[in-house]
Amino acid sequence: MTEKALRLGTRRSKLAMAQSGQVADAVSQVTGRPVELVEITTYGDTSREHLAQIGGTGVFVAALRDALLQGEVDFAVHSLKDLPTAQHEGLVVAAVPEREDPRDVVVARDARKLTDLPDGARVGTGAPRRMAQLNAYARAHGIEIETVPIRGNVDTRIGYVRSGELDAVVLAAAGLNRVGRIDEVTDFLSVDTVLPAPGQGALAIECRADNAPLVAALAELDDPFTRVAVTAERSLLAALEAGCSAPVGALADLLTDGQTVKEMRLRGVVGTTDGSTLVQLSTTGPVPDTHEAALALGRELATEMLAQGAAGLMGERAH
Repeated sequence: MTEKALRLGTRRSKLAMAQSGQVADAVSQVTGRPVELVEITTYGDTSREHLAQIGGTGVFVAALRDALLQGEVDFAVHSLKDLPTAQHEGLVVAAVPEREDPRDVVVARDARKLTDLPDGARVGTGAPRRMAQLNAYARAHGIEIETVPIRGNVDTRIGYVRSGELDAVVLAAAGLNRVGRIDEVTDFLSVDTVLPAPGQGALAIECRADNAPLVAALAELDDPFTRVAVTAERSLLAALEAGCSAPVGALADLLTDGQTVKEMRLRGVVGTTDGSTLVQLSTTGPVPDTHEAALALGRELATEMLAQGAAGLMGERAH
C-alpha cells in the first residue's frame, strides 16, 4: 500500500505554484511520499488595493495558516518576506531552504540599466522600501525619476514596461528565477544601491508544531546559513516595526575567506519614501551559532538605527 500523499498548501499565483512545485519535489525525495498541491486563495490575491493599505505582509499568509491549523493541508510554503515576524502559535517553520539570489532587479525598456534611465523615467514598484532607496539613489546622482506604485503578478508588472506605460519596473530576482524569466532582467541592482526586503529570496516551509514526524522530515531541507541570516534580518525588522512604520531593507551575508565562513555582516536601511532621508547602518561579527544570537544581532543593529533617528522618519513624528 502506497503512503498517503502529503498535502502542500500554496497560493494560486504562477510564482507561488512554481516555488511550491520545487519544494514538493524536494519533500517527496526526503519523505518518500507523494506530495499534492492544494491551491488556497488568500485575501492578498483577491484584493486590488495596494499592499500598504491592506495590512502589508500578513495578507498572503493568513489563509494558508488557517488551512494548516484546520488540518486541510499538511504543510505550506511561503515567501519568507511575506511572513509576519511574530511566531504563530501552533505552527513552526520547519525549514528555510537555501536562499535564491536576494537582489532586486530592473526590467526596463530598451535594455536600460538603472544608471541610464532617461530623466523623468517612470519606475514601477509596489514596495515603499524600494521607492525610498531608488529615490535616494536618484537624489545622490542628480537624476530625476518618478516612482509609481503598482501591484499584480510578474506578467502584469512587466506588462507595464512592454506596453510603454512605465519605463522600468523593479522586482525580486528570486521570483523571476523561479518562474523562468530571469533573462528579461536588464539590470541587477547591487545591494549597495538597494537593500532587499528582510528574508527576500528565501522560502519558509511551515507545518503544525504537533506533527513531530513531519517537522523532522522537513528539517532535512533546512539550510543553517540561510536560517541565521534571515533570522537576523527579521529580528531587525521586528525591532524597527515596534518603533517605526518606515520601509525597511535588510541583508545578512556571510563573509568567506576562500572556503571557510569567517563572519556575518548585517546591513539595514530605513528611510522616507521620497528618499530625502535614509538611515543606513551595518555590523559585522562572528556567525551567530544559536537562534538567540541571530535575534540579538538584529535587535542590536535596530537599536543603533533607532538611535540614529530611524524612529522619526515616518509615521512617528507630529505633523
